[in-house]
Amino acid sequence: MTDRGSQPALARASAQVLNRVRRARPLRAGSLIVTILGDAIVPRGGSVSLASLIRLAAPFGLSERLVRTSVGRLAREGWLRAVRHGRLSYYALTAPGRARFAVATRRIYAGSPVAWDGRWTLVLAPPGDSDLREELLWQGYGAIAPGVLARPAAPENGAARALRRSGAVVFSAATGAGFDRTLVRASWDLRSLARRYRRFVTLFAPVRQALRHSGPIEPEIAFLVRTLLVHEYRKIHLRDPLLPQSLLPRPWIGNAAYALCGTLYSAVFPAAEAYLNAQAARRGGALPPPVAATYQRFGGLPRAAAHAT
Repeated sequence: MTDRGSQPALARASAQVLNRVRRARPLRAGSLIVTILGDAIVPRGGSVSLASLIRLAAPFGLSERLVRTSVGRLAREGWLRAVRHGRLSYYALTAPGRARFAVATRRIYAGSPVAWDGRWTLVLAPPGDSDLREELLWQGYGAIAPGVLARPAAPENGAARALRRSGAVVFSAATGAGFDRTLVRASWDLRSLARRYRRFVTLFAPVRQALRHSGPIEPEIAFLVRTLLVHEYRKIHLRDPLLPQSLLPRPWIGNAAYALCGTLYSAVFPAAEAYLNAQAARRGGALPPPVAATYQRFGGLPRAAAHAT
């Protein structure tokens, strides 16, 4: 039996999340547009009209002028490329933007690694190479000493390419018994990360409660929840080194945050896709269906007829 009050409850919960995000810090238009592109548009062809982005940003209180300004800035920074067709503008990620999004996608939607062979990758970075340091920190490395970074397991593709270009010294090592956790404590601030994950869980608790008794979900509300969910989660998760479970405190709040994100994302995904069908277009018409890999996010998503016409 459908709860007739479920939609107002979910609408209130999503509005509460949006208001709390705005109060905590200004909602940056460019950052939100990056979330929309990476989460919703890249899996559906990767190109979208400027008019569509303006419509998709409207539920978050972003004006047309602000969206235009932010998209122009992202294009100047090399994230987006613009294509004009008559009086209309369409945007897609540049090749470097696509590569960056591919790394972020793997980190956001996949769970933390479970198995680990006990070996570490150690990097001696060239002096003054701040770009390499920033790239490695983003890839989950920890700074254990000036110019020395470490990560459990072998480098992922993005870090491996950066290391080959840099001339850094890279080697694999194993620590003595019991030293692994000491190295983790010295290299990563897991307490601060845990606090941020707890705030995330608290922020979306009202949405979880509302969805427990929800009937059919309003597409615009579903898109609002989905986007805010990924927007807030990615800001934390992309700073998470994603250490093996054996190196993390128990229980680790990051696991609960991932599970909550996956549960809510799965619940709103079909209706959010319906909203995209109605509001977004690329050159030539409607967005294509999501690529198959999209349905593997968070361990598996419902295959509803999201692209039905």
